[in-house]
Amino acid sequence: MDDLPTPKHRLLTLLNSLKEASKVLHTTTNPFSFHSRTDSRAAIDTLLDLEAKAHATLSSVDPTLRNLSRMLSSLRTLIDKLHKHHGYSPRSLLHRYVTAYKISHLARAVESQIQSYIDRLNIRDLVDTLQDQQQQQQQQVKVLVEFRQRLSQGFDLEFQDLVLRAKVFTLLECMLFENSSSERVKEEAAMTIAALVKFNKNVFVGLVLMGPTIKALIAMASGCSVRVLSSLIRFIRSPLVDEILCSGEIPKIVGFLRSRDLGLRVAALDCVLELGYIGRREVVEAMLKIGLVEILMDLQREEGCCESDCDFAFECCVSRFAIQVEVGEGLSGEEKREVKSEILRIVKEASKSEAEFATVSAEILWGSSP
Repeated sequence: MDDLPTPKHRLLTLLNSLKEASKVLHTTTNPFSFHSRTDSRAAIDTLLDLEAKAHATLSSVDPTLRNLSRMLSSLRTLIDKLHKHHGYSPRSLLHRYVTAYKISHLARAVESQIQSYIDRLNIRDLVDTLQDQQQQQQQQVKVLVEFRQRLSQGFDLEFQDLVLRAKVFTLLECMLFENSSSERVKEEAAMTIAALVKFNKNVFVGLVLMGPTIKALIAMASGCSVRVLSSLIRFIRSPLVDEILCSGEIPKIVGFLRSRDLGLRVAALDCVLELGYIGRREVVEAMLKIGLVEILMDLQREEGCCESDCDFAFECCVSRFAIQVEVGEGLSGEEKREVKSEILRIVKEASKSEAEFATVSAEILWGSSP
């Protein structure tokens, strides 16, 4: 079964080829390299060949495609005009300079027009696929991965407007709670939310803080969802950490350290370290009060897993947490000293021997051995 209807698939293939050819032409044909026609010869030949093939396809009822067809025709005319000026007289050089500039400018416009059209198609496809509860998991994952790839290309105001008008963020949040969605689809949706925040912090951070995303990530209780939470904490920082504290989610995060799922425990440790680095004193104290240090002490003692599975994930985790707090940005110097003393006190009470206390306290005070 094809992922896309055949006509649509052919159109997208053609448009992507035209976009790539236009991009190459834009970067190789410019006012400062007009004297070297070989620089852009391959790009010109490729684009002309594609323009001939695209004429019938783009001459449709769609106004965007009709406009694109006209732009390609104009580009062909300019390229033909460029080839007529072979000499090196001042007049020929001037004509070639001006024409090459127009070609470069129009090629860039063609590339932008195609990208906008593809974006509209893909956003529509994304929304339709995610809203269709009968859609197969593989197809939903596919559109989410492709959407993240588009976001990774960098900020684009026109693309952001498409995303906001289509209410993609709200749809992704709904996917996190949708009972019919598989765990894989929910994790892909979670990673896509993080990608949107990275795409434009100014717009999407507010949506994360005001919406149910954080509660949903914690409720999912998977290694992936907690890793996404950690990435959001690193990116949004104090506002998100304060929200996690106020919503009473700290105990759940710390509780993940006792999970039987190794991947979840490892992800939870990373999240706790982020909270210790960024959080205010109230956040750190909240974790200490519910037994974080004791749990970390237990994790350090575990010897039941092989190195290939554990990969020393919990080695020196007590001192790693203490160091994160000490070098972090949430506490004042005096608060850091007080918290460090409190951690040492808890370590002494939780240690099973004087030797263990001496080892862990030394790691906290002086750092672990290489």
